[in-house]
Amino acid sequence: MDTVLLRTFVTVAECQGFSAAGKVLHRTQSAVSLQIKRLEDQMGQSLLERTSRSVLLTAPGERLLPYARHMLKLEDEARSAMGKTQRGELIRFATSEEQAAAYLPALLPRYAERFPDTRLEIQCDMSASLVKGFQEGLLDVVLSIRHQPTQSGQLLGWEPMVWVVAEGISPADWATLPLALNPEGCIFRAHALSALGRQERLWEVHYSSQSPTGINLPVQAGLAMTVKTPRSIPEGCRIVGEAEGLPPLGQVEIELHRRPGHASDAIEAFCEELEHLVIDHDGVAAPEPREATP
Repeated sequence: MDTVLLRTFVTVAECQGFSAAGKVLHRTQSAVSLQIKRLEDQMGQSLLERTSRSVLLTAPGERLLPYARHMLKLEDEARSAMGKTQRGELIRFATSEEQAAAYLPALLPRYAERFPDTRLEIQCDMSASLVKGFQEGLLDVVLSIRHQPTQSGQLLGWEPMVWVVAEGISPADWATLPLALNPEGCIFRAHALSALGRQERLWEVHYSSQSPTGINLPVQAGLAMTVKTPRSIPEGCRIVGEAEGLPPLGQVEIELHRRPGHASDAIEAFCEELEHLVIDHDGVAAPEPREATP
């Protein structure tokens, strides 16, 4: 089986589109389509279903995908064993500002010691925007909060969401809860408003910002409450919960997206370091281990 064609197939499946896969593979969309057609001809079956919005795997494509990934992994390991490693490359990494603050201070020095020539381009934004950028081939590695299932997202663990107010502030003092939240499209905002709606609490979004600083300042000043994970509670603030009349919020999933296809030693090491930091972080519940898929 031609691993070049398999690499294209895996990339299209994980990027969920021919155009995005082409950006990752540095090929035109028509070239990607032609390679998929050649693989389908070899397999004698349709592997991908094209819709108006994305590309989905057919049943044969779903069966082939784990085998294709395994074959590419073996090829990459063979290249590495023969000394064909890549150094001094650029890794385009993206995550939220709060995840960056939680994990990068420990990750960057350790990683720089192992790969001093590798350059990191770090972008911070809301998770939904980052995953979109990854699927368009604009990013190599993304650490995000899962909004919906994707082919490329690897589940690392779960984190609880908590209500947060300034020290000395009680939600009971507010007849209408003043909220400081991210804009529409943020899963924390969606969980907060859904939970308050089920409890039939009165609320109003007083402050909205894409930046954690824009959220934290009014909360720290005692002007509003917000939703965080325990790792991101601002200084001078505390967690409030059911004991003070607030509804439970549930958990969010942390996922890692990495560039499809051949990954260099530098990218593999970066992802491994990041994965260990997330799983070992206080408050993160790791997923149950599963048997390896061939």
